[in-house]
Amino acid sequence: MLTKVKQSLAVLLILASSFSVAGLANAASGTNAGPKGIWIDHTGRGAIEIVDCNNKLCGRIVWLEEGQPREACGRAVIGDVKFVGDGKWDKGWIYDPELDAKFDVELTPLANGTLQVLGYAGLKALSETMVWKRAPVDIKTCSIGDTAVAK
Repeated sequence: MLTKVKQSLAVLLILASSFSVAGLANAASGTNAGPKGIWIDHTGRGAIEIVDCNNKLCGRIVWLEEGQPREACGRAVIGDVKFVGDGKWDKGWIYDPELDAKFDVELTPLANGTLQVLGYAGLKALSETMVWKRAPVDIKTCSIGDTAVAK
């Protein structure tokens, strides 16, 4: 009887450790991290930090490539994005500073650790899909005056 208990415990420990290793691998690759965090946009000229804002997601510019207008630092560019299920966040807005216009937005974290950003105007058939990648953890964020924009 004691041998069977030991065998059962050994099997449980093996299963628990394999789930832990899989969970760590997913966390390291960003596959289950969701849309929160700092993302380099599709142009590579800016980074947006997406955070929780009263159970919705919002985002602002926290890094700009050299030569980009510094006054854009801290500007809100994503807002009111809600979790809608199936790994998607939708029903919010995204601001395009180049067009000086707001569009509807859907955010979908992808298995490869990137973020699919679908900007659309009412109908998703009229959309543009962009792919953002996670910013390096040591990214130097911009600041407004003496106040840092990101942690």
